[in-house]
Amino acid sequence: MPKIIFKFDKEKDLYNYWDLSNIGNSFKNNFQIDPQIKNICRGKKFEECKNQLADHLLKLHKSKIIFINIKAVEKTWKEIENSFFKRMDKLMKNIFSEEITAYLTTAGTCPYDPEEPSFMFSLLYSLPQNLQTCGHEIMHLYFHKFYWDEIEKQIGKEKTADLKEALTILLNLEFKDLWFVEDFGYEKHKELRKFISEAWKKENDFEVLLKKCVNYLK
Repeated sequence: MPKIIFKFDKEKDLYNYWDLSNIGNSFKNNFQIDPQIKNICRGKKFEECKNQLADHLLKLHKSKIIFINIKAVEKTWKEIENSFFKRMDKLMKNIFSEEITAYLTTAGTCPYDPEEPSFMFSLLYSLPQNLQTCGHEIMHLYFHKFYWDEIEKQIGKEKTADLKEALTILLNLEFKDLWFVEDFGYEKHKELRKFISEAWKKENDFEVLLKKCVNYLK
């Protein structure tokens, strides 16, 4: 079972704000950001605005609430961790054994990095939402490690990214009792998520499901 390290990294938090302010895509457009932060970051390289952004967030970054939140999420995650990984290993038909770092962000979007591997959870989310975020992002890490390359060869990068996001509908079907909140996904994946849900209810086999999804997306 992977070890999850919960921590705060100010540099990564600043970069998340910068990225959210500058990189427009169909996923991140769902998140709101403080106009003042947008003005600091928009159209600039990260190194050009990092210090000004750090000054703007100084009080927040010094707040004890950050580390209280990290400990709360870490403690509660440990209560469900064994059940989660047993289920995810079974669902994905693979065992993820690498150490994963979970970084708290004070922004409202939680990116992940399959190379590190790591993901973010948010100070702005409730405790159940952050547990669901952990599950959501870890599911992405599994998909990248075990399935992304082969799927991308068949349907390309954009459709593989859509599939990766839509597959989190399975969290509502197999994991919701661990955190009791819904994984809503994105509007653009509504029909694909419906297809996945219906296919999964007919046959609980992830590799069979992927084949059906690839055919659906071709």
